[in-house]
Amino acid sequence: MDGERKPFLRNKSSPPISVHQFVTLMAPLIDLEKEAEITASIASSASRNLDIAQKRGSVIANLKCTDAQTGLMGKTLLEFQPNKGDILPSHKFGTHDVVVLKQNKADAGSASLGQGVVYRLKETSITVAFDDIPEDGLNSPLRLEKVANEVTYRRMKDALNQLSMAVQKGPAADLIPVLFGEKPPAFLKEVMRFTPFNKNLDNSQKDAISKALSSKNVFLLHGPPGTGKTTTVVEIILQEVKRGSKILACAASNIAVDNIVERLFPYRIKLVRLGHPARLLPQVLESALDAQVLRGDNSSLAADIRKDMKVLNGKLLKVKDKNTKRDIRKELRVLAKEERKRQQLAVTDVIKNADVVLTTLTGALSRNLESTTFDLVIIDEAAQALEVACWIALLKGSRCMLAGDHLQLPPTIQSVEAEKKGLGKTLFERLAGFYGEEITSMLTVQYRMHELIMSWSSKELYNDKINAHPSVAGHMLYDLEDVKRTSSTEPTLLLIDTTGCDMEEVKDEEGSTMNEGEATVSIAHAKQLVESGVPASDIGIITPYAAQVQCLRIMRSKEDRLKDVEISTVDGFQGREKEAIIISMVRSNSKKEVGFLSDHRRMNVAVTRARRQCCLVCDAETVSNDSFLKRLVEYFEEHGEYQSASEYVQD
Repeated sequence: MDGERKPFLRNKSSPPISVHQFVTLMAPLIDLEKEAEITASIASSASRNLDIAQKRGSVIANLKCTDAQTGLMGKTLLEFQPNKGDILPSHKFGTHDVVVLKQNKADAGSASLGQGVVYRLKETSITVAFDDIPEDGLNSPLRLEKVANEVTYRRMKDALNQLSMAVQKGPAADLIPVLFGEKPPAFLKEVMRFTPFNKNLDNSQKDAISKALSSKNVFLLHGPPGTGKTTTVVEIILQEVKRGSKILACAASNIAVDNIVERLFPYRIKLVRLGHPARLLPQVLESALDAQVLRGDNSSLAADIRKDMKVLNGKLLKVKDKNTKRDIRKELRVLAKEERKRQQLAVTDVIKNADVVLTTLTGALSRNLESTTFDLVIIDEAAQALEVACWIALLKGSRCMLAGDHLQLPPTIQSVEAEKKGLGKTLFERLAGFYGEEITSMLTVQYRMHELIMSWSSKELYNDKINAHPSVAGHMLYDLEDVKRTSSTEPTLLLIDTTGCDMEEVKDEEGSTMNEGEATVSIAHAKQLVESGVPASDIGIITPYAAQVQCLRIMRSKEDRLKDVEISTVDGFQGREKEAIIISMVRSNSKKEVGFLSDHRRMNVAVTRARRQCCLVCDAETVSNDSFLKRLVEYFEEHGEYQSASEYVQD
């Protein structure tokens, strides 16, 4: 037994899993998830029927191309809007999904006009980035089809294979046993003192940064809603750069990576953004690898070589003599080899000189990073990333820091079976359950919500440890400029109860749940807020069901003043905020079934999007059948205003 590694048992409810067990468990689950994505895409024979594919949300048909612009390192951005009506039909497209563009009437198996990546999504339009602009066909009706992105799955499989081998050697050889519970995490004995770059940090942020800097292998930054998690991550990066660390900073989504680039940019540290810069902001583009390579010396030499090659190619066309042609071709091969070498050297120079390399998790497997190792790997939004995807980045460093909140939305998983078997359990959640406070710091001051909105979430999910910063603790809707103090803008919490108002849920043809009565009430309250002077763009309506989103958007389209009110699912609002949030809970039935409303994390995200007012529209009798939701309803009744939905539909 002496020579054997024994796990350091911390939390018995979260037993450790060995590397071998993890790899064996995850490999087939990645295949299941890949199959689920392929099945959901039009490419599968099951979805060849375009009507079915539209209903499933994997096709958006009858579109027109309304705008074309160049950006993103020469990529072309095409914007599409519906040919009929103002809003896109219900769909399952997300930013960074791979899509193909086709003529609207083309057969399911026909060739596409081009393949691109979803760059921006609005309720009324979808913008796609293409490498090459389609030559023709853009003036006729079009459709977009979602296709499975197999590269992501291949990279996750590669990471699992590398993980099996990295236990013996590699930059993460000492980190892996800690993350699998075989070796205890270590911290420096003395508290790390530092002079902050950001002078506005609160004490919980400073404590977290000290603990992060003294960590020898793993640290978790737990950031509940509105507590300045990204602000803290940026300060940790700046402090680590000051100490001479080379950092790989990642997140699951391009937008989260770009957000860190923007926040770091003013500090003028050497940073490089790998991959597909998702936004057109100059600071992100200026930091992109392609842009920096073009500015490098080796790249200039490569350009000179290309000029020489152009001259030789011109000669080749004119020369008749076979021997001369052979000599020119030989010279061209030599030059081509040198040009490739210079381009690769230019890339290597940029990455070698950078203090911080930023990329998505799957982008960390880029060929450009093959021989680069890092002192610290930081993963933001780690509680929304699959653990397998995290390992793509983690294998490149000897220390890691994960930032996130496992009490907000988990990663999106298509395969129900893969989720049940453990694909959805994140590394952040696993380590928080196993090591707990030993490696974790929770931020405790939030800068978004009125304290009444915050207190429910704090008591229910964060052991009552969150405090509202004085700048937001008492702010009201009617404090906003040009907003009148009315019965609509006075409450911070408002419960509109549909019990007894004959507003039952129904299923749409796709099996999603909707509730027209609740939608009417939600729109009526939004209208009252706008009439009181609240800008429509400061109001959000959140609902967990896609069918209800569509129902609400159709109703909103009939009210011109409400066109800027944002309506989306809970997932669509993650990481966002609005001054006023209206939540339509939808469920109202005689069996008192609440479905996935009972997911604590989903409701936590919905409520905490609100800054100054949170309005809950629900059948209190139905939803109170669930004990968690019952406490939410009771909290709103006790601390807010109560109204019956009948008051909104008397007309």
